Amino acid sequence: MFSNIHVLYIYNWKELNTEYALGAKDAAELVSLLMEKKGITKLNEVLDELDGIYAFTYESGNHVYACRDVLGVAPLWYSTKDGFTSAPERKDILNKGLEAEDVKELDPRTILNYNIKTGKAELLRRDFFSIIPEHRKSEDELIRELTGLVINAVSKRLPDEKAGILFSGGIDSTLIAQICQKLGVPFVCYTAALECGGMKEAEDLVYAKKVAERLNFPLKTKVIKLYEAEKRLKELVPLIEDSNVVKVGVGLTFHVACELARKDGIKFIFSGLGSEEIFAGYERHIKSGDLNKECLAGLLRMHERDTYRDHTITAHYGMQLLVPFLDKNLVGYSLKIPAEHKIAGGQNKVIIRKVAEGLGVPKEFAQRKKRAAQYGSNFDKAIDKLAKKAGLKSKSAYLDRFYSRNPSLGAMFSSGKDSAYALWVMQKQNYPIRCMITMKSRNPDSYMFHTPNIDLASLQAKAMQIPIIFQETAGVKEEELLDMKKAIERAKKEYCIEGVVTGALYSQYQRERIEKICYSLGMKVFSPLWHMDQEKEMRQLVAEGFEVVLSSIAAEGLDRKWLGRKINAKDIDNLVKLKKKIGINIAGEGGEFESLVLDGPMFRQRIDVVDSEIVEESENVARFVVKKAKLVKK
Repeated sequence: MFSNIHVLYIYNWKELNTEYALGAKDAAELVSLLMEKKGITKLNEVLDELDGIYAFTYESGNHVYACRDVLGVAPLWYSTKDGFTSAPERKDILNKGLEAEDVKELDPRTILNYNIKTGKAELLRRDFFSIIPEHRKSEDELIRELTGLVINAVSKRLPDEKAGILFSGGIDSTLIAQICQKLGVPFVCYTAALECGGMKEAEDLVYAKKVAERLNFPLKTKVIKLYEAEKRLKELVPLIEDSNVVKVGVGLTFHVACELARKDGIKFIFSGLGSEEIFAGYERHIKSGDLNKECLAGLLRMHERDTYRDHTITAHYGMQLLVPFLDKNLVGYSLKIPAEHKIAGGQNKVIIRKVAEGLGVPKEFAQRKKRAAQYGSNFDKAIDKLAKKAGLKSKSAYLDRFYSRNPSLGAMFSSGKDSAYALWVMQKQNYPIRCMITMKSRNPDSYMFHTPNIDLASLQAKAMQIPIIFQETAGVKEEELLDMKKAIERAKKEYCIEGVVTGALYSQYQRERIEKICYSLGMKVFSPLWHMDQEKEMRQLVAEGFEVVLSSIAAEGLDRKWLGRKINAKDIDNLVKLKKKIGINIAGEGGEFESLVLDGPMFRQRIDVVDSEIVEESENVARFVVKKAKLVKK
C-alpha cells in the first residue's frame, strides 16, 4: 500500500490497466494494484513500466520503499533520523526540526529500502539510459522517427484545459508551441524580462515577440524593473533553497513568467528543459570527445541542477510542470542518435532544428543560437547591478544574504591548481567546504591521483583552515577507487558532507569514477571547471590571485626554468604559443605538467618554500621537489 504520494502523473496508466486487467480507477490505484500483482521483489520492473513523473513511498511488511522517476523530474527528500519521513521539498522536513545533514535528496537512480524495525536503510540501484548501440539509420529516417516522438511527448502531456508555455523565442519553446498549434489545443506563451536604464531590450523578449507575431502564437509578457527584481529575489532564493548564481538567474525568469501564467488561471505549464542535454546544446558538448556520453552525464546531474528548482517554483504557484524533452521514450531514442546529427558545421542541436523546420518553424527561428535564460532575459545583469548597489564584491555574496544553507561539501584535493580552483569556485557560490579529501598514491603513475608534493596538502589545509582527510592507496588502476570510496565515506561520517567537489577539467576517466562512487553513497558531485577553456582557467587563476608553481614537467618546450616559480600572464602567453606550435595543452591536461598552489584568495596564510631541489630526468622531464616549507603571514 502507498505510504505517501508526493507526485504521481502516469501517462500510460490506462494502457497498463487494460494490459493487466486491474480495474483501477486512476493512476494511483493502478500503481498500487500493479505492485500487489507483481510483488515487491519486482518493484524495479514495475517502475520501469511507468511512463510519467512520480515520487512516492510504498509500505510493504516491515519495509518502506521510496521511489521517484529515473530522471528526477519529481523531487523526493527523506530523513531516517528518529524514524522515516519524506517530502517533495527539503524545507518541508527541515521545518519539522531536523538538522540539514539529516535530510537527503533521493538519487533518482536508486530506490530507498527502509527497515521500520531496525531503522536501517539501503539504496538499491536502478538502471539508467544507454547510449549504445547507436542508431544506424539515414538522416531522413532519424528525423521522421524523432518528429513522431517529440509530437507524442507533447501530446501525452496536454491537459484538458488551456496550457501555458515558458517562452523565450528559442528553438525548444518555439517547437513546443508549434506542436500545440498544429494539434489545435489552446495555449498561451509567457515571457519574462528585465528593463533597466542603459540596457538593451532583453534578447529573449525581442525574439519572443517576433516569433509569436510571425507564427500567430498568443503571447503575454512581463517586464519588471530593478527594484522589483530585488523583491522577487528575497522570495525566490529561499523558495528554491539555493543561492547559486546560475540557478537563481534562470529561476527568476521562471518565477516571473509563472506568476503571470497563474494570474490567467493556468495550472499546467510547458518548459523546454532537457533539450540542451539530449540534443547537445551546450559548449561542453562541442568540446567533448564522446558527445553522447557527455549528454548522458548531463542528464545524470539534471535533478541537482534544474528540476528541483523548477518544481519548487511551479508548485509555489499551484502549477504542474510539463517537460516533454524529458519524456522517457524521447530521451532513450535521442541518446542513441550519432553525434554527427547533433553537432555539425559549427551548429549545435542540428537534428532537432531540422525537426522544427519540418514542422513549419521558419529557418531563422529554428537556427537561432542558444541564449541562456538568465542572459536572454537580462536577469543576470539585474543580480549584478543589485550586488554592486549593495556594495558587495560578487553576485554570490549578494544572494547569500537571502539563503546560506547550500549542501556541505568535501573537496577532492590534490595540492594542484584544478582542485584548488574548483574549491574556490564552490566557496564563491556559497557552498560550505567542510573538509578536504586527499589521496596519497604510492604509484607515481597513478591514473587517478596527482602525486608530486602531495604531502604539502596538509600545509595547504592549514593555510585555508579546512580539515583534511588523507587516504593512502597503492595506486593500482581501478583498485585505487576502493580506497577513494573509503575516504569519501569517512568524510561523510566525520564531517556530514552531502557532496563532493572535483577539479575535473577534461578527464572523463576521473570524473566518471568519482561520480560512480558518490552516487553509490547517495551523494552529489560538483565539477565546476568541467570543459572550461584551458587558457581561460589559467588566466583566471592569475587574475584572482592564485600563486601557482609547476611541480613537474614532461613535454617538449618546457624545461627546468619553468619549475618552482610563480606562473604569470607572460607564462600563459608562452603556453599559448607552444599550443599553436606543438599542440601542448595549456592547462597541462595531457600530462605536460603538474602544479602546486602556494597561495590563493581562500588562503588565510601563504606557503613559503624554504628548501627545494629540481630533479631532472632529461631536458624536458623534471620535478620540483619541496624539502621544507612553512606558513607565513600574507
